[in-house]
Amino acid sequence: MSPFRHKSNVFGHYATLIVLALITLIPIWVMVSTGFKNDVLVQQKEPVWFLFVPTIENYEYIMNRGKFDRYLWNSIIVGVGSTVFTLVFGGFCAYALARTEFRGRVLVANSTLLVRMVPPAVLAVPAFAMVVNFGLDNDRAVLIFFYTALNLPFAIWLLFGFYKQIPVELEEAAIVDGASPMQVFVRVLLPLMTSGYAVAGIFTFRISWNEFILALLLTSRKTRTLPVGAAGFITDTGVEWGRIMAMGTLIVIPPLLFTFFAARQIIAGMTAGAVKG
Repeated sequence: MSPFRHKSNVFGHYATLIVLALITLIPIWVMVSTGFKNDVLVQQKEPVWFLFVPTIENYEYIMNRGKFDRYLWNSIIVGVGSTVFTLVFGGFCAYALARTEFRGRVLVANSTLLVRMVPPAVLAVPAFAMVVNFGLDNDRAVLIFFYTALNLPFAIWLLFGFYKQIPVELEEAAIVDGASPMQVFVRVLLPLMTSGYAVAGIFTFRISWNEFILALLLTSRKTRTLPVGAAGFITDTGVEWGRIMAMGTLIVIPPLLFTFFAARQIIAGMTAGAVKG
C-alpha cells in the first residue's frame, strides 16, 4: 500500500469518527443550550442555536423552588442502594455458576440476560399492583428492590465471564494455606474482580439513575427521583422546556463523569469478561 493511500485511509477514518461524534453531540448541545435560554428564546419559531445571551434563571428556579436537593438525595439513595445490592447478590450468583459444574451451566448464565430484555414498562403495572396490595407504596426501599431485581440478570451475566477467567488453582492454593472460603473470596477473588465489579456497578447505577416508568408509579412527592422531578415541568399550561433541559443537564452529569473516568474498566469488562463468558 502506498503512503498516499495509507494517509487517505487514515484521514477517512478520522473524518468519519468526527462526523459521528458531532452527530452524537448535537442532542447534548441542544439540551445544554436550551437550559441557558429564557422562555422567549425557547418559544421562538426559528430556533437560535449559538448566538444568544445565556441566562441561569432556569437553574436558579430548579435549585431554589424546584426541590432539586430532595430529588437528588432520593436518586442517590436509590441508585447507590440498588447498585450495592446488585453487586453483592449478583457476585455470589455469578461465582456459584462459575464454580459449579453441571450440564447447561453456560446456557443458564446466558439465559439470565433474557430476563433483562423485558422492558420496565411491561413490569410497571404488575409492580404497582403488587406494591399497593402489600401497602408498600411511596417508599424508596421499593424502588431499590425492583431496580436490584431488574439489574441482577445483567450483573450475573457480566460477572460470570470474569469469574470463569480466574484459575481455580488460586483458590485451591489459598485453601491449602489455611484460608477460609470467605477469606478466599475477599482476599483472592475480589482484588482480581475489581474491573468486573466496576463495570457492573457503573451500568447498574446508570440504569437506576435514569429509570423513569417505575419511579413515576412507585414514588410520591417526597420520594421522587430526578427523572420524575424533571417530568413535573410538563404542566397543563404547557411544557417548560428551559427548566426541563436544565434539569436534564444536571441529571446526565454524574453518569457521564462515572463513565468517563471508568472508560478503561468498561472496555476491559465488555471485551475480557462478557464477550468470552
